[in-house]
Amino acid sequence: MGKLFGTDGIRGVANKDLTAELAFKIGLSAALTLKRDRKSNVIIGKDTRISGDMLESAISAGLCAGGADVILLGVAPTPAVAFITTDTNADAGIVISASHNPYEDNGIKIFDSNGFKLSDELELEIEDAVFTGSLTLATASRVGRITSAGDGSLSRYIAHLQAGVDIKRKYKIVIDCANGAAVATAGRGFKK
Repeated sequence: MGKLFGTDGIRGVANKDLTAELAFKIGLSAALTLKRDRKSNVIIGKDTRISGDMLESAISAGLCAGGADVILLGVAPTPAVAFITTDTNADAGIVISASHNPYEDNGIKIFDSNGFKLSDELELEIEDAVFTGSLTLATASRVGRITSAGDGSLSRYIAHLQAGVDIKRKYKIVIDCANGAAVATAGRGFKK
């Protein structure tokens, strides 16, 4: 286990253990590590925690400073980020969430282009770059851009989920997303 990455990404109390400065360095390190002779594209989704906006902005700035383009999903569940990463042929996906941990915590989970957790080797490369400070900033036209994914990506994710379900009758259900990221997809998905 590394210094930053645990079994499920990087976690900590927001703005204490997991600061905007650290998120920037993680984004910059990830951009430099994932870059393979071309500009990379990274999808970012987050849950509903207040600190999510701060961390999303910081990690996006780090990614762009390292030369990666960022596509923001906004609030989206973790499986949606993994799906959209592969669906759009992105180079990586990032989820800003601490799952079931207390609200003051937050986390950063990075997926590879196949929507799976990064290899231990890649996690160690990112950690080494964060801690050694050997981070080269992109300049001029190599600086990345930030765009919004719009509603189409989440709509494709919902359609993907619905394609696997065949319900023969109508049901009345109640959904409690408990302030979780599924609030962005559950109602739309179950309505149909």
